Parts: sequence; structure tokens; C-alpha cells
Amino acid sequence: MKLRVSCSLRFQIIENTVLILMLRPYRGIQQWINREVYIIRPVIPMLESVDSFGNSIQRIQVPVGNFLIYTSTDVIVSDKINLAPGQYFVEIQDLPNDILPYLLPSRYCESDRFGDLAREITFDSLPGYDQVSKINEWVRDTIQYVPGSSDFPLSATEIHQRGYGVCRDLAQLAIALCRSISIPARLVVGYLYHLQPMDLHAWFEAYVGDQWYTFDPTQSEPRGGRVIIAFGRDAADVSIFHQFGSGCLLNSMDVKVDLLDN
Repeated sequence: MKLRVSCSLRFQIIENTVLILMLRPYRGIQQWINREVYIIRPVIPMLESVDSFGNSIQRIQVPVGNFLIYTSTDVIVSDKINLAPGQYFVEIQDLPNDILPYLLPSRYCESDRFGDLAREITFDSLPGYDQVSKINEWVRDTIQYVPGSSDFPLSATEIHQRGYGVCRDLAQLAIALCRSISIPARLVVGYLYHLQPMDLHAWFEAYVGDQWYTFDPTQSEPRGGRVIIAFGRDAADVSIFHQFGSGCLLNSMDVKVDLLDN
């Protein structure tokens, strides 16, 4: 399917501020980019680079006043996600080196605190994909998905105690549970076609059977139509913007995902 995804951010800059942005869709990984627009107002120099996860990042020093960022991209993606019941657990000694960081506890995914719970959830599941599927179902059934309920990132432990959260929160709890039983897992941020209410979205991927598989505890059924912006260990790695200092206010954000004719 061919999608047009767009995001418009409007800031009020009170004092000169440096922003690190992550808004350009990921190159590759089962998505093909046909067209891309990236507009900033006022027009000022921007430095672009690639981080350690392969994500495109933009660094910019913004002067005082109003500041606009608008991105629009036409992307071809699958309308389905791959399902693989029974796919095997990969032993730690056989994991590729670049997968190992996704086994470890991270800032918002304290996987060293969830081993007992994860084993309880998955006690009757085959090691690998089936364990992740059971964790995904447990998070969906146990933690209430409430869009707009978190103004800032919370940890997996905090979300488990609170019992509700945004998409990012549910994904990070699932990631912590997966890592606690030695299944690599990572956070994904991007766009989802027909998401309600429309916003940027977060889900997770788990590494089993020598490849990554998509899971989303906010959705009742597996759904494609996903455009990936970035991967990371948790929300600290994939924020769409980081501001340095207190001189930047986000006034509005508008996200759209439209289906295009082939």
C-alpha cells in the first residue's frame, strides 16, 4: 500500500535553542520512500547525520520567534505484518553482535525487574515467538491504552504499577518483559494507517527465528500500514525532538496518514 504521512510542528522559541530532530522515515526495512518534503521556517542551517541505530537525525540551532517544521513523505509499505507462530528462540551465544544491546535493561525498560512475571505469563508457551505473543496479549489485556495520558515518558515499572498509559508505555512494558526472558526487543516509533486518534505511534519488535517481528499491544488485531521513523532501546533513543534548555515551547502538532492511489 502507498501512504502519504505528514507531521507539522509549531514551536515558540523564547531564547536561542538547539533541537535534535528525528522526523525523516527510516531508509529500508520493508518500506520504500518515493517522495519526501522537509520544510523549516525560518530557513536556517541544519546538520544531518545518522545515529548508532541507523536513524536519521537533524540538529539545528533555532533563533527566537516562531518556528515551523513540516515533513511529508510518500512511502510504500506492506498492508500486513509477518506472523510466525512457533518461530524459535535464538540462544544468546548465537545472536548477532548488533542485537545484543536489545537484551539489556535500559532507562525506561527495567527488564531486570520482570523475570518472575514474564515467566508466569509465558509458562505454557513455546520459547520464542509464542512467548512474545503471549506477552503482547497480556499487556493489551492488563494495561489500559489511554491516548494522551502521559505527558512525559514513564518506565515499565511505573506503567505496570499505574495500569494505563499511551502506546509508548505499553510497548516499553512488553519490551521489558521480553528482555527479562532473554528475547531481544526494541521500540519503534512511526505512523500507523487508520490509528484512532491519529498521532505518531509506538510499538515494539522482538528478535526470534533470526529476524525481527512486529507486535503492538494497543491493537486488537495484527495490522500493517506502518511507516517506521526510528528504532531504539526505549523512548530515550527515539524521541522525535530533543530540546536543550527551557526556551522552546511546542504549540501544536498535526499528524496525518492518507492512503494514496497506486
